[in-house]
Amino acid sequence: MTARRRYWLMKSEPDAFSIDDLQRVGTEPWTGVRNYQARNFMRAMQVGDGVFFYHSNCDVPGIVGTMTVASTPYPDPTQFDAKSDYYDPKATQEQPRWEMVDVAFERKLKRTISLEEIRGHADALGEGFALTQRGSRLSVLPVTAAQWKLLLSLEKNRE
Repeated sequence: MTARRRYWLMKSEPDAFSIDDLQRVGTEPWTGVRNYQARNFMRAMQVGDGVFFYHSNCDVPGIVGTMTVASTPYPDPTQFDAKSDYYDPKATQEQPRWEMVDVAFERKLKRTISLEEIRGHADALGEGFALTQRGSRLSVLPVTAAQWKLLLSLEKNRE
């Protein structure tokens, strides 16, 4: 018996790594997550899980595409690289602190589903949806199957 597909949302600043970059390379290691809760979400990911690609810290933040988890979690090599912005001197090869997954490009959405539009559906998404909660800045967060379906349906709507 296989586990049921789960869903996630992962944020990236498009100046650092965008949906177009992922489309160009196909599959990419999702490095640099340095928040324990976000790391724990990545540890729970399984190959085949669906992921929204979210552009953050830009003119119109929002969901721009979908991708698939392409690997099981493994230690993020940037934690060991002293030249990396994501270096962690407390991490060791024997006891890594940070894990990551590889993600594979699925598709770009026909339009960006903006954070503003998503907030307009906060009631339907439910109180537990971290993206619409005040003060939530997690770069990796879970999405329920119902939230996934609702958010995807917004692609067809016009603002």
